[in-house]
This record gives sequence, C-alpha cells and structure tokens, in this order.
Amino acid sequence: MCALALGKQGIPVIVLESERGLTRDLRAGSFHPVTLDMMEPFGITSQMEHEGIRVRHWQIRDRRGELVATFDLGLLEGETRHPYRLHLEQHRLTPIQLDLIGQGTQAEVHFGYTVTGLEARGDRVLVHISGDDGPATIEASWVVGADGGRSTVRKSLGIEFEGFTWPEQFLVVSTPYDFAQHGFAMNVYVADPVEWVALFKMPDNGPPGLWRIVFPTPDRDDAATLAVENVERKMQGFIARRAPYDVLYKSVYRVHQRVCKTFRSGRVLLAGDAAHVNNPLGAFGLNSGIHDAISLAEKLGRVWRGEADDALLDLYVRQRRMAAVEQVERMSIRNKRQLEERDPHVQRKRLQELIAIAQDPARARDHLLETSMITGLRQSSQIR
Repeated sequence: MCALALGKQGIPVIVLESERGLTRDLRAGSFHPVTLDMMEPFGITSQMEHEGIRVRHWQIRDRRGELVATFDLGLLEGETRHPYRLHLEQHRLTPIQLDLIGQGTQAEVHFGYTVTGLEARGDRVLVHISGDDGPATIEASWVVGADGGRSTVRKSLGIEFEGFTWPEQFLVVSTPYDFAQHGFAMNVYVADPVEWVALFKMPDNGPPGLWRIVFPTPDRDDAATLAVENVERKMQGFIARRAPYDVLYKSVYRVHQRVCKTFRSGRVLLAGDAAHVNNPLGAFGLNSGIHDAISLAEKLGRVWRGEADDALLDLYVRQRRMAAVEQVERMSIRNKRQLEERDPHVQRKRLQELIAIAQDPARARDHLLETSMITGLRQSSQIR
C-alpha cells in the first residue's frame, strides 16, 4: 500500500519481499468503512467490491446463542462513503495492489529477497539483502520497514517493542457450514467467560463462501490444537450438529499487544505490524496498517518534493503512534476482555450497557464511529 501510494506520486520505490510470490494469508479480511474511503482514490476499493461481501450489521451474542445487540453501520451514512464493512481475504487485496503498482508507477516489487541489516550513512541508508544471487546492498534515501511483527528493520534499529503476549493462542477454523440459519449476522462476537467466539463470513471462491470462526485455546503444541478431534470438539461445542463439520482451513497463532517506542530512526520509518501488533477482535490490525501506509506516503511525498522538511515525518510518528496506543490497543484489549469477562455480574452489566447503546440511535452512531476507527482517525489528525 505504501509503495503504491508513493509510486502514484512519481517517487521511485523498491519493494523487497522475502516470499517467492504473493502469499495466501487467511488471517485478515475485514475492512472498515474509513479504510475503504482511504483506498478508493487509488482504484482499490471498487475492485475489492466485485468479490467482497458487504456487511452492514454486526452482532453481540452470548454463548447460549441469544442475541444481545445488533449494530447497523448504515447509521454512518454521511460520515463515510462506505457505511459497511467489507469482508474480503487479504490475499485478494494484494494482487489488486500489485497490479496497480505496475500501471504507470516507478515502484518495483522484487520477490525472494530478504533484508539482513541496515546502515545509516548521512543522507542515505544502506540496505543489506540476500537472494538467490547472493548478498547485495541497496542504497536508499529513505527506508520503510513494513516487515511484520518479527521486523528485521525494527530489530536492526534496536527499537523497543513494548507490550505483552496473551497467554492463550487463537485457533481459526473455516467451514462452508451456513451459520446464518441460526440467526447469525455475517460478523458476530460471542461473549463467554470460558470460551468466547468471533465469527466472520468470507467470500472464499464465491457463493456460498466460508464462515471463519476464531476460538481461544490453551498455549500448547500446534499439532494438538489443530488435531481433527480437537477442532471438531470446538466446533460442536459452539453449534452442535449430528454430522461432523467440513473444515477447509485451520490455523493457530499466538497473539501480541505491542507498540514500538518510536516509529522513526533518522531516515528509517516503521509501519503496520513492524510498529504495532494487537489481537484481532475488532479488525484493527490490517486496517491500521493501511492507515499507517497512506499517512506515511502522503508526508514522505511532501518531504521528497522539498515541500516540507523531514520534521513532517515526526508528525507521522506522533499521529500514528497515538492511534496505535489510544485506539487500536485500547479497543482491541477492551473487546477481548469484554468477551471473556468471568464475573457474571460485571459481564451482565457490560452486556446491558451494549443493549442500551444499540437501542439509542445517537449513542449507537457514536459507538460505530469509534469501533469503525473514524473517531480515532479524526482525533489523531488533530495532533500537531
């Protein structure tokens, strides 16, 4: 996203991707209204909508399956050009971006190259890489580390990644079984003190699509977590049925809540998971990474053209770090703790509050502005 946004400004960019090609990543896939707004000028959103699922309503339920509250994103009409979430797997977004990069930009994408280290040299950065043809060095005026939670760029800079790792793992299971017949919306959060659940409908290869279910699970050997009998037990515990579930995809991963102490060191900047990671409840990770990329590209473009000095990049750091700490981290932690609350009196009080919010259009609208990341973006844009 950052390469495309820079390339559309006529700025030469080299993208170094360690994978051999675009990957099929099944983790992310829920795009908030404001993210769709931000990607629209690049020609991305209209293409995504050809295959994506528009999700106007999302629900909170309890583990008995009873509906607690429904939130209607249509209340955001006038606040966004896209008053709905769009569900589309991340591996369907990246080909669109790659294709647009190849249409009239000076950005180049090189697969199969791993960054091994960095050296600052005045107004240049030496980027050491390794590929099939051996080690090499690229000289760059600026470097953006968007290389994920294990970022080599961040580690090379020695920037502290503050935060913690959740004690449990997350198990993700995808099935064609249709949960809509049980009254579920295409995005549901199920509160339970023992085992909360998050549920999303994804397009997959077309109708009828797949339902992706996220469960918390003890931190143990991945093979045991992914074992057929364990996955089936989890699914039957959620919605019991006579026949076994048809599971097409399953994966397990550990979840972190961390934010870098700074997103910049001289001519090197961090974005996305390299700068901040969070649990997936609320769909903030992928979205906030795209927000980072677009904000950074706009500011770096101005610096590149000589329209502003590089202090403008410190504004990127202030704005996006505040969004990561005050919005992404706070809300994702709140969402998880709300679903897993063990004190029945506290949980009942929280669920009753959600019912009251959903039934009041003004409060529901404010809630949707916050959970759709619009409020946070507006607040961070006021930082100077």
